Amino acid sequence: MTTSKLFTPITIGPLTLRNRTIRSAAYESMCPGHRPSEMLLQYHRSVAAGGVGMTTVAYAAVTQSGLSFDRQLWMRPEIIPDLRRLTDAIHAEGAAAGIQLGHCGNMSHKNICGCLPVGASGGFNLYSPTFVRALRTSELPQLAQAYGRAVNLAREAGFDSVEIHAGHGYLISQFLSPATNHRKDEFGDSLENRMRFMDMVMNEVMKAAGNDLAVFVKMNMRDGFKGGMELEESLQVAKRLEGSGVHALVLSGGFVSRAPMYVMRGEMPIRSMSHYMKCWWLKYGVRLVGKWMIPAVPFQEAYFLEDALKFRKALHMPLVYVGGLVSRQKIDEVLNDGFEAVQMARALLNEPDFVNRMRKEEDARSACKHSNYCIARMYSIDMACHQHLSEKLPPCLQREIERIEAQSEKRQIE
Repeated sequence: MTTSKLFTPITIGPLTLRNRTIRSAAYESMCPGHRPSEMLLQYHRSVAAGGVGMTTVAYAAVTQSGLSFDRQLWMRPEIIPDLRRLTDAIHAEGAAAGIQLGHCGNMSHKNICGCLPVGASGGFNLYSPTFVRALRTSELPQLAQAYGRAVNLAREAGFDSVEIHAGHGYLISQFLSPATNHRKDEFGDSLENRMRFMDMVMNEVMKAAGNDLAVFVKMNMRDGFKGGMELEESLQVAKRLEGSGVHALVLSGGFVSRAPMYVMRGEMPIRSMSHYMKCWWLKYGVRLVGKWMIPAVPFQEAYFLEDALKFRKALHMPLVYVGGLVSRQKIDEVLNDGFEAVQMARALLNEPDFVNRMRKEEDARSACKHSNYCIARMYSIDMACHQHLSEKLPPCLQREIERIEAQSEKRQIE
């Protein structure tokens, strides 16, 4: 039997983790006023106390224009004392603290970001819904510098690492993908041109990170829909990032606005999602067309592994696997396939102590049943698992969750 690597230390850049587990940067929706709350602190403290090697705070906008939610972090000097309290709490439990930095690009609304949303290209974004302005070439250096400033703020706040979000259809991803980049200047058309904005950002990030902050980049292996980035181009992006000195890549996929369930898998509980929405027309619109806009993609454990193994073969740098890890057995398999670490979100939301339990039980498996209620809820209020709510769910939501969980269990048995 192969010896497990799971509970051995791993060094990534200047950072050494006590084990190979990382709480992935899944959006918590715990930052009213765009600043960290006591709820955010206590959640990440619980994950750190549960044995994880590092917990990653998600996701902090580098500018106000980069905000996509009204309960999302916005990196600015006035929140640093509160972030320092959070990182101190994480460190006190023996874990490292990471923060994901990004810009949502066209996936916002003036009511949230304070301006007409901007993106790689202009047009209309049905996701928000809103018109979008294409970023001017002259604006791009300043926006790249905002990433560098955010990295310096992360250091000041006590974080050990930053994770730059270059996937899921957010701004860097919008420049990379041929589906969202229709520019006619030097930042559009060929892949070489589409990587220019990413190159500008990473130059600023690596300068700011210096020798004491680890730099992770989350990127798409595939965009998950026809016309988007596919494996061949994404491998070239990964090699460019490897050459830039990035310490590790987090391999993901999907577009929040075009292929959301490619990212998360399973079915979105539409009734639960609309139940918590405050805007009446959006609530009923989602109920009416939600199934069409957010088609289900069957969940299977380690659903990105086949693609990720191709990246492992092509690259020499540390790689972090994320996507559908719910058991100690599969985590051991992934680590033995050559990945330096693994990321989890839903398993740790369901059970913050899951890593400690895996240390005791070789056959440990998460009790998450893949209803995605936590995701449906997070767009309006805090991310939470339905199995641990203090309030009682309305019967219609309970029935929806039970139906989705029963279907998910049946598929996995088959």
